[in-house]
Amino acid sequence: MTTAELHCPRDSSVLISAKEYGVDVDRCSTCKGAWYDHAELAMLEATVAHDEDTRRGMIDYAKRPSELRCPKCAAAMRAFNYRAHNLELDACPDEHGFWLDAGESERVRVLMQDRVKGLERSVREEEAWANLKRSGSGGLADNLRKLFRGS
Repeated sequence: MTTAELHCPRDSSVLISAKEYGVDVDRCSTCKGAWYDHAELAMLEATVAHDEDTRRGMIDYAKRPSELRCPKCAAAMRAFNYRAHNLELDACPDEHGFWLDAGESERVRVLMQDRVKGLERSVREEEAWANLKRSGSGGLADNLRKLFRGS
């Protein structure tokens, strides 16, 4: 954060320093939105997805112009769908940070939790498949052959 006073891109209220899920952010006391400096969004994701590999990949899909201006440089921000989900966030094109409206930080956390669960499920399924192949129990085709051979 800088010492310059930041203003809410929604209603021009002065943003105040606050902690959200342990991350230092600049919050609007009027609309309850929050400004996350560029690295702070990754810090928010890390509150539920500790493995950095889980958080890799593109986060900004379907980029489009935003009605908001960056609180740091006043550039027109870009809206995007967060990680291809139906969650629209706004980002400074000069990578100063992200604007999250009220409740969106919790949605980011829920989406990251779902992502972690999905990746864990994939790993378990791959391990189960590998174990099945190693056990020699064969697949459907092998079982059908055995059935028709009478063994």
